Amino acid sequence: MKKRKVTGILLSLMLSAGIAVGCSGGTKDANTSASGGQGAAGDTIKIGANLELSGGTASYGQSSGQGIELAVEEINKNGGINGKKLEVVKVDNKSDPAESTNAAIKLISQEKVAAIIGPATSGAVLAEVEVATKNKTPVITTAGTSTKITVNDDGSVNDFMFRTCFIDPFQGKVAANFATKELKVKTAAIFSDSSSDYAKGLADAFEKKFTENGGKVVAKEAYVAKDTDFRATLTRIKSANPEFIFIPGYYEEVGLIVKQARELGIKAVLMGGDGWDSPTLVELAGKDALNNAYTIVHYSSDDPDPKIQNFVKAFKEKYNGKSPNGFNALGYDSVYFLADALKRAGDLDPIKIKDALAQTKDLQLVSGKFSVDEQHNPIKSATILEYKDGKQVFKTKINP
Repeated sequence: MKKRKVTGILLSLMLSAGIAVGCSGGTKDANTSASGGQGAAGDTIKIGANLELSGGTASYGQSSGQGIELAVEEINKNGGINGKKLEVVKVDNKSDPAESTNAAIKLISQEKVAAIIGPATSGAVLAEVEVATKNKTPVITTAGTSTKITVNDDGSVNDFMFRTCFIDPFQGKVAANFATKELKVKTAAIFSDSSSDYAKGLADAFEKKFTENGGKVVAKEAYVAKDTDFRATLTRIKSANPEFIFIPGYYEEVGLIVKQARELGIKAVLMGGDGWDSPTLVELAGKDALNNAYTIVHYSSDDPDPKIQNFVKAFKEKYNGKSPNGFNALGYDSVYFLADALKRAGDLDPIKIKDALAQTKDLQLVSGKFSVDEQHNPIKSATILEYKDGKQVFKTKINP
């Protein structure tokens, strides 16, 4: 997820340099609110959606987009925001960081949106940070879990970057605690995507917490995105005889890893983060292969909470009986997170919007009660699901 096309980088640098002067938040033109900020045209507030609608992680972006559409429809039906209706402008980043930068440029410079929701993957979100920050455009990633999205290496906070999901270290700690405290395992292997900041972040946090809890990591192996044959590496892992294998990564590769692991006779417990949360995972791995496997997600449609069940009902009605997954819920929640901030901001001044986002406290969303900490990360719970014959079954909820 870190590779960029040279032409995309050059285009992004040229355009971002140009729009940083001409289209910064607060500039007034035909599509700018008289009260300040971009995104307003008449009785409409434009919000951008920078999503993975095609490419290797399209399932995430498509699911986020469905949740976004449902939330906007509900909000508009109930009168909109401060008397204005929401309008979503979607741009496909093709699951590519360079394209994500270009998508952000288009949404800011051409569409003049008030804020951007997305992308879903950490690499694609990181690619739009500079453009969004220079142009004072608030961004909410639905599922970008890398700590670097909101906080720089020097510890400074990216003022205009926010997220609806929990962060990588939290997921890694949840997995390690679940392995040692709930499953009582003593040994584990880690098999992660070395090309992904997301996977590396989860792997590092898991290893640290697992060893702190008294566990022993008996094997560490890596693969690269787009690999398809994992048998040689899995054979090495099998020889270490771990009770538990942590596989942080995205569903495209994970599905094949799970399938090949079981074909090799690996019976260990398998677990990953929210990158597993796609129906395609089951198609790739097979129902039986996923038995004795767990994933960390942001919510469960089986949770009896009335707010969750109302969301599930509305989603099924809109999408022909389809049950919503975690990325559907995060897209939905991201709109309500932004809508709440827009109401409190009072107008479309980007400084007021980002301040309102940062001040969010005890907002009840589908994925749980939601507050934003000083590093722009949400304080919220995580849900663990177990795969049983291809279906995700609610196992437990972990509070921060």
